[in-house]
Amino acid sequence: MIPSSPAHLHVAALSHSGMTGKINEDRFAVSSFNLGPDDPRPAVFAVVADGIGGHRAGEVAAELVVNYISQGVAESNGKKPLKILENAIHNASQAVAVRSATGMEHEGMGATCACAWVVDRKLYIAHVGDSRIYLIRDGQIRRLTIDHTWVQEAIEKGILDPERAREHPNVHVIRRYLGSGRLPEVDFRLCLEEGEDDQKANGNQGFEMGPGDTLLLCTDGLTDLLWDDEILKTLDSQPDVNAAAEALVEMANRRGGHDNITVVLISVPSPAEVVRKKKGFVDWLRREH
Repeated sequence: MIPSSPAHLHVAALSHSGMTGKINEDRFAVSSFNLGPDDPRPAVFAVVADGIGGHRAGEVAAELVVNYISQGVAESNGKKPLKILENAIHNASQAVAVRSATGMEHEGMGATCACAWVVDRKLYIAHVGDSRIYLIRDGQIRRLTIDHTWVQEAIEKGILDPERAREHPNVHVIRRYLGSGRLPEVDFRLCLEEGEDDQKANGNQGFEMGPGDTLLLCTDGLTDLLWDDEILKTLDSQPDVNAAAEALVEMANRRGGHDNITVVLISVPSPAEVVRKKKGFVDWLRREH
């Protein structure tokens, strides 16, 4: 793929260490491309990772994950997004596992990841762990991913009430992550409706985004402290994606900010914005690194 600038979508990203003095073990990256000389379609790729492990090991793991996945996507031809994502995530997981074996300070480290790849307006996602991807459309919010956690399994089995999940002592027990001895199973379910089976959710890949649609990628430092409806209300109350990213992080910190907080927002411009851009009246892309 060919790097390009500016992106064809609104993009904003923000990461904060939180309010407890904890080292920021979250990482993110956002890149924009054209698919190639013979395929000029624009693309935006975003990944967030939440590191696992003490003594700065989580920071190292998250950095490796973001770098390896971003590189795998950038060096691809973009023709088979899901296969490209799977290979990139597996390569990242192997890199973390190899580094973990090099010394005691990195032993047992790992990371989650959540990836969103928008080719023109077609959305492809992949994730491992409990970092999430949301779709905001027509005044509603929809979580596209399913957490790979003990709590989520308990909810699905009817053992635990979703309303009490946050208070459970196993709330942060992750069942799947990058850096373990075995390659993680990459989750390609893109959940658009309640009750979808796995086959239907997997078949939603390539979902066509529309004007005004917004994606939110985030780590659990946000979702531990804000309910989905609060995220929606905050996004709806802000004038653009930059202000929205700042407002989400600020709200999580006001609630205690007990963990690192990372958000990436990707929004499809409205038709009116595209017309204004073509006329040269405004620069509709505001991007924060």
